Amino acid sequence: MTTAFDFSFVDLAGEPQALEQYQGQVLLLVNVASKCGFTPQYEGLEALWREFGPRGLVVIGFPCDQFGHQEPGDAEEIRAFCSLTYAVDFPLSEKVEVNGEGAHPLWQWLKAEKSGVLGTRGIKWNFSKFLIGRDGQVLQRYAPTDKPESLRGDIEAALAG
Repeated sequence: MTTAFDFSFVDLAGEPQALEQYQGQVLLLVNVASKCGFTPQYEGLEALWREFGPRGLVVIGFPCDQFGHQEPGDAEEIRAFCSLTYAVDFPLSEKVEVNGEGAHPLWQWLKAEKSGVLGTRGIKWNFSKFLIGRDGQVLQRYAPTDKPESLRGDIEAALAG
C-alpha cells in the first residue's frame, strides 16, 4: 500500500527530502503562494506548526505558481518573503505543480486518495490542504477557504490516533 511516506520532495535549498523521515508523525501538506488572497494563512499554518510540532505535527508548504501567477519568485525570494513577512519556520519545498501532466507525484497521489467537493480531483486554488495520519494515509482534504485554525480538532484527533 502506498503512503505519503513513500514520496520525497526537493526543499527550497535544493536538497532532496524523503517524507519517510517523518514516519509516524502527522503531516499537513499545503500548496502555498506569496501573492494570493489566502497568503495570510501562512500565519495560521506557522501557529499550528509551533503549537503541535512538539507533539508530532509536521507542516510542509509546497509553493505553486499554477493559479493566477501568484508565486512568481525564485527559491530565495520565496524563502525571504515567508521568513520576513510571516516568520515561517516550517519546511518548504521548491516550487511544484499540483495539477496537470507536470504535477508532482505526491500531489498526484494526494488528489487520487481524497477528492474535493463534488468528487473533483484537481486542486482548485492555492492553500488547499491535506492532513496525513501517522500511518501515512490521507485523513482529510481541506479547501483553500478553510483557515488553518479550523483544522485544530482534526489535528488533535490525528495526533491522538
